[in-house]
Amino acid sequence: MANPNQEIKYTKIFINNQFVDAVSGKTFLTVNPSTGKKLADIAEGDKADVELAVKAAKTAFVRTSTWRQMDASARGALLWKLSTLMERDANVLASLESLDNGKPFPNSMYDVQGSIKTFRYYAGLADKVGGDTIPSDGPHFTYTRKEPVGVVGQIIPWNYPLAMLAWKWGPALAAGCTIVMKPAEQTPLTALYMAALSKEAGFPDGVINVVPGYGPTAGGAISSHPEIRKVAFTGSVEVGKIIMAAAATSNLKKVSLELGGKSPLVICEDANVDQAAMIAYMAVFENQGQCCIAATRTFVHESIYDQFVQKASELAKARKVGNPFTEGTVHGPQIDDTQYKKILGYIEVGQKEGAKLVTGGKTVGNEGYFIEPTIFANVTDDMTIAKEEIFGPVQSIIKYRTLDEAIERANNTSFGLAAGIVTNDINKALTFSHAVEAGSVWVNTYLAVVNQAPFGGYKQSGIGRELGKDSLEGYLETKSVSIRLPAKI
Repeated sequence: MANPNQEIKYTKIFINNQFVDAVSGKTFLTVNPSTGKKLADIAEGDKADVELAVKAAKTAFVRTSTWRQMDASARGALLWKLSTLMERDANVLASLESLDNGKPFPNSMYDVQGSIKTFRYYAGLADKVGGDTIPSDGPHFTYTRKEPVGVVGQIIPWNYPLAMLAWKWGPALAAGCTIVMKPAEQTPLTALYMAALSKEAGFPDGVINVVPGYGPTAGGAISSHPEIRKVAFTGSVEVGKIIMAAAATSNLKKVSLELGGKSPLVICEDANVDQAAMIAYMAVFENQGQCCIAATRTFVHESIYDQFVQKASELAKARKVGNPFTEGTVHGPQIDDTQYKKILGYIEVGQKEGAKLVTGGKTVGNEGYFIEPTIFANVTDDMTIAKEEIFGPVQSIIKYRTLDEAIERANNTSFGLAAGIVTNDINKALTFSHAVEAGSVWVNTYLAVVNQAPFGGYKQSGIGRELGKDSLEGYLETKSVSIRLPAKI
């Protein structure tokens, strides 16, 4: 059950299966976004600590190490053991997530359960990785091997701290890599707790290392380290570009990036307005709007536009905002003061540029970082709130006339992470699904992310894919081997 007074056991850097202080001795605060008050002092890792973590990870990856000699099925068993420990400590993990991130406790518990499923999915894949035999010319036996990339760096965001850890650890460990991870400085608590569980599960020394710290220092050291062979990052486009540049100029390490979005959701004239409004409501206000796939551009056909706006307003007004541990709360605070002020700034700009504020737009309470679910109508494509990623609870409802027009406008963005359509016409659904430039497309639903399907973006929304077999491939190298035979067989 939820525990707003959950003990915080782990606050140090985790290297080589040990919790240690930062080399510098520095710490930083992690704050409860519901109150704005300190939760704990966390060891602040930087370049020196990343160096130690990489050394440990590199030692764990040597050819004769316990980890490298371990059967693939045994790696899968360790992942499964980790998931069972998460089941045992689900209430602890969910409570830490709600304290550190601010999401309502049921949402945190949902993320815990989803993360357990992610680890179990990759536990099952660990011994399913194989190459091919190739019918090559000449007297040769040719085959391919799938081998782990090596030491990988992973940098995760604050909006889904535990889920993003699972998305990164799962495929990397199934592939046989070793890890140096930096959790977001706003939300390090569940990553450090998971580090302790990984040791309890039996992962060998150095396989998993967690270095909390800031992006420019700890994150920068990971992305530019010459002995890290891949960096996986989830976060903003701006930081993604910095990481990609650092990867290129250091050792040309592999890069996978899951970045921002400005996702369109198209509501067709044949849609049931009540159902469509609910889909759109969930699509934009999930996780306080702090969701990379949030459908913040809601395109509604002109024939049902006014009716839709009215229904959307009713849903937003009824959304209960409050403390994440209070029963019935479905909407918690924004992550921190910086994000809080950024969102309020976008709301102010939206009004100044002529959008109609239908509901919301104000702060809630006297402490913490709470903002009302906010809806703008009469939004045009040239407005700032229709172009830039707000990463907050702000829905822009945009009018359109034809599906072709909606598709063209939906694609008129530098992003391409997700998209959706609500319609009873299969032809419209297929036309949109095939034409829209997005990595995930949902029909008559939204946020339907599953472990088995790849997740990632077009254009500036990223490179590579998370989840599914595609994510596993990102942590593997393909080696071709040819052996000369005495004669053709």
